[in-house]
Amino acid sequence: MLSCLGRPFGLLRALALLAMIAGLLSPFETARAAAGEGDALRVGSKRFTESYILAEILTQTVAASGAAQHRAGLGNTAIVFEALKAGSIDLYPDYTGTVAAEILKLPPDATLERMNEALAPLGLAAGVPLGFENTYALAVRDDAGALATLSDLAGQPRLRLGLSHEFLGRADGWPMLARRYGLPQQPRGLDHGIAYEALANRQVDAIDIYSTDAKIRKYRLRVLRDDRHVFPRYDAIVLYRRDVPARFPQAWQAISALQGRIDADAMIAMNARAELDGESFPAIARGFLAGSGSAGGNGAADRRGGLWATVLGPDTWRLTRQHVGLVAGAVGAATLVGVPLGIVAARRRRLGQLVLAVAGVLQTVPSLAMLAILIPVLGQIGLWPALAALFLYALLPIVRNTCTGLQQVPVGLLDAGRALGFSGAQNLRHVALPLAMPVMLAGIKTAAIISVGTATIAAFVGAGGYGERIATGLALNDHTLLLAGAIPSALLALVVQGVFEAMEWRLARRERLALAKGGIFSPLPPAGAGRG
Repeated sequence: MLSCLGRPFGLLRALALLAMIAGLLSPFETARAAAGEGDALRVGSKRFTESYILAEILTQTVAASGAAQHRAGLGNTAIVFEALKAGSIDLYPDYTGTVAAEILKLPPDATLERMNEALAPLGLAAGVPLGFENTYALAVRDDAGALATLSDLAGQPRLRLGLSHEFLGRADGWPMLARRYGLPQQPRGLDHGIAYEALANRQVDAIDIYSTDAKIRKYRLRVLRDDRHVFPRYDAIVLYRRDVPARFPQAWQAISALQGRIDADAMIAMNARAELDGESFPAIARGFLAGSGSAGGNGAADRRGGLWATVLGPDTWRLTRQHVGLVAGAVGAATLVGVPLGIVAARRRRLGQLVLAVAGVLQTVPSLAMLAILIPVLGQIGLWPALAALFLYALLPIVRNTCTGLQQVPVGLLDAGRALGFSGAQNLRHVALPLAMPVMLAGIKTAAIISVGTATIAAFVGAGGYGERIATGLALNDHTLLLAGAIPSALLALVVQGVFEAMEWRLARRERLALAKGGIFSPLPPAGAGRG
């Protein structure tokens, strides 16, 4: 009885298994790539222009004597430092003030020796001063009246401050500045990549800047003098795992030779070539290491192309493969876990409320916070934290729709199944699940489409995907790169929606044909059913 409704359940299982298989191809591919690279030195970078450039210089310096890999744009200080502690990267460029105050909670003016004492128990060390300082500062437009020092801000309570989110939360950032200068303003959070344009367009009156930013000169900004000397020194250094010199002696010798080679003017010029001239980070690093100071590579050949040239660039297939693998793996795993949880939620109302509440809470955790939590839990960056985060975010629509679909099954049909001798499991498999299938499939479709967009966060932990372009575009405020990441992601979401709608249409068509041939009830019960 009702056996014609049993067929769609196989579709659900096949969908989940195919998605899992597709997603699992990504880690195997990553493992093969890692095996091909051998024991490569892994260099990390934060998500801003200067960090990308310095990491490229370090990577190319090492590549001259051995294998090296750049894990680019790994988010903010907390994420990159966790990756270093976990051993997912071997070193990255940072600044003395950040290491002392933000990471180690030492006095901001702590010496390099004092920092190394605190880093030693973590298996880390700091060294190789690169030769320039990149301190925090606040800047205003050149027409901002008599403002000249940070003390002058105290008398301007109506001044609109747009500060980067990291600066707002850092111990050596806004809290310290507001306390020491008695500043009354209530700043708004603003991504550093768009802060200069917001200031130029008079949407804010002051922003936090790095002293080596190239856009200071472009927008003719006035940097406010730190007249109370609140900010510590931010000398550029290399933060590394203590075993790196022993594991990579030749590479470390090459990195050590960079000590003192980069002055502030050279760094500003390199930042300008990235942010103003559109040169690629590898080309800028090549030019510096070739002995041409801040010079870039081959001019127009090293500059980013137009929108469609970037969208269809040579990395498009790699990014697509990574993005699809992340979405398929996460949604497949969420389907295999979420459908049983939805069944439990429909059958056990009190337990179901708890399951839905937990899934709902997971959905509210900000994506970057989720990644920061998962990195130390999983002990690595890259694919697995990204997959775990996407899996958790995909659970809610699948669990909720499964529960809702089962609760909407008419009680009369379930009673009919029991009257015909179906066991509880048979009733679920051959009656309830097939009837709930359209609602369940809608939940999986929702999870998949949402995951396509959410998967862009994977780039912040080095897992690839279209988010690589978006992260770099945010760092450079490059609208072409932003769109080159956003457009393929949107197109992929449309493709996913089309695939699911085709599946829903085929499912509905099969049911119509089955009903037309045999009516609501089939002549014989499925094998194994009956009273016995």
